[in-house]
Amino acid sequence: MLGQAIADGILTGAIIALGAIGVSFGLQILRFANFAHSELVTWGAYLALVFVTFAGPGTPTGPLSFGWQLIAAMVFAGVLTGVLAWVVDILVFRRLRNSDAHPLSMVFAAFGVALVMRHVVVLIWGHGSYFYTRELQIALEVLPGIRMLPDQIFILGLTFVVVAAMHLYLTYSRTGMAMRAMAESPSLARVCGVQVESVVRWTWFISGGLAAMAGVFLGLTPQLHPEMGFNLLLALFAAAILGGAGSLIGAVVGGLLVGLAENLSVLFISPGYKTAMPFLVLLLVLFFRPQGLFGEKEGSR
Repeated sequence: MLGQAIADGILTGAIIALGAIGVSFGLQILRFANFAHSELVTWGAYLALVFVTFAGPGTPTGPLSFGWQLIAAMVFAGVLTGVLAWVVDILVFRRLRNSDAHPLSMVFAAFGVALVMRHVVVLIWGHGSYFYTRELQIALEVLPGIRMLPDQIFILGLTFVVVAAMHLYLTYSRTGMAMRAMAESPSLARVCGVQVESVVRWTWFISGGLAAMAGVFLGLTPQLHPEMGFNLLLALFAAAILGGAGSLIGAVVGGLLVGLAENLSVLFISPGYKTAMPFLVLLLVLFFRPQGLFGEKEGSR
């Protein structure tokens, strides 16, 4: 039981981590809490569904329940969701930034954008649930007492590959270094010649792409519904704040801790309370490290 709960927690945490990276970037680079980010998760999942509806899930590859079409759908959804995030910024958030709006105004605007995006999903696809594929799978025993579906193993592996690629991108690419500079000090980055709008554009695009990937993975295990992103919202922010705003590794570790806290808690308490467990962990960590596990104190920058 314990081993299975840990495995389930790591899987849940990996999906949360992909979404939390965008939230963390928003907190530190864009300088506001983007509560509409969870709706990008939903939109990414449904845009992939559009691709799968026309192309089909494909012939299952090996033990997986899908073929190459779903991978192509994920890439398709990632690009379109990244563009959608950027367009939302142009229409709403850029105007507020240029008018020096109060951070609370940005937050309330994000709530409004989230409501609009969620209801557009309901308007187009309805309240029902959808599936990418209806293929049945048999769980594999990966370790003694721990069983996972092949799709879950694929999700876990691809997530860590994407996170590693993001780490290399932020460390060695010009845009990645500019994003890290903006996260450290926006004013100093401007003085050093960093193209702020370019960094903001790439931040939205990357955040949207990662959110879409999280949405596809969430929809694959097991279904899509209009509330899927909203239900993940608090977990995304808990993971981002727990790991430390602006930290890629922090978002990943925070996501894993949130996933583990949720799944391990059901061994001791009613499953109805499991969504509260990440916040208990968050409060304990912030009591000792207000900046999060991997965040830096303002005075140390």
